[in-house]
Amino acid sequence: MQGATRFPIKLPISVKSSSGQSYCETENISANGVFFQMESDIPLGSTVNFTIELPAAVLGTDTDVQVACRGRVVRSADEGQSKGIGVVIDEYRFDRR
Repeated sequence: MQGATRFPIKLPISVKSSSGQSYCETENISANGVFFQMESDIPLGSTVNFTIELPAAVLGTDTDVQVACRGRVVRSADEGQSKGIGVVIDEYRFDRR
């Protein structure tokens, strides 16, 4: 699972799971998944929908791009006051704003 190179990129992410919706920031992203921290825990194996915002200035495009994803929680760890959540990406699509 951790064979893909991780890039330490901080981007806004909106996470929807059975426990509700949260807004946080990515810690790192790879070709296989994403890792972020949030206040509440999401159980291992849970399906989550999340959207990552890619800024136009970073992409060199006229508009921001959203990546809408569906994935599964494969890692959950205590990170001090928050929970570190690792999600493998099963499906994704790009949406221009």
